[in-house]
Amino acid sequence: MEPSFAAAEVTNGVGPCTLRVGTAGWNIPKAVSDRFPGEGTHLQRYATTFRAAEINSSFYKPHRRVTYERWAESVPQDFRFSVKLPKSISHAASAEEQDALVHRFSEEVHGLGHRLGVVLVQFPPKRSFGRAEMDRLFARLSATFSCAIACEPRHVSWFEALAERFLIDRQIARVAADPPLFSQASGPGGCSGLRYYRLHGSPIVYRSSYDDGRLEQIAKTLEAAAASGGQTWCIFDNTAASAAAINALALTDVLCKSVAPDE
Repeated sequence: MEPSFAAAEVTNGVGPCTLRVGTAGWNIPKAVSDRFPGEGTHLQRYATTFRAAEINSSFYKPHRRVTYERWAESVPQDFRFSVKLPKSISHAASAEEQDALVHRFSEEVHGLGHRLGVVLVQFPPKRSFGRAEMDRLFARLSATFSCAIACEPRHVSWFEALAERFLIDRQIARVAADPPLFSQASGPGGCSGLRYYRLHGSPIVYRSSYDDGRLEQIAKTLEAAAASGGQTWCIFDNTAASAAAINALALTDVLCKSVAPDE
């Protein structure tokens, strides 16, 4: 198998920072199965090539702590998971319910141990920015999790100066999403310690594959982000037609070429 860029360090002149490329879930399409070992679970095979995965299923249903522990034991020490906050918290929970729900989620997901890299919060399109409401939620999350926190808002109010200042003060990263619902959503925001790119597929969300030209553009964006310091994540979420792993592999190939030593 070819070496993967996913575990490589990118030096920014001050110190190393890690650029992680992966997919939502760890499905391995038949079209690229030869890029992975033939033995092991899907996650074990996936983790030989990528160093990050996003767990989306937690958004819809809880997983037992032992399940997270098993996943953690299946991957190398330097592998990291991003885990999506349950929609029962991000979409519907009242202030009174939040504490208990966050506590339950924490008890489960901390089964990942140090391999928990990011807690991802995705808000519904109708969820506008409200300072008091969001201050309570993110204060609770920051007190519960020592890892990075990222949010993917989908209401225009989140891209105004007041919300941006809030995210910076709270050390929360705003996701860069493709396709963006608003022009401002195409680039990352909030704290500079984490730049988190979620590529959903365009023009057909969750299904469309990215062509070579677009992947080369994405590679340049990621290289620039990684060179500025902090963590940089790129997760392909175009999983409905099995394009995510294919695109992620193609992107790592482009990145590998850009950092290959001169012959």
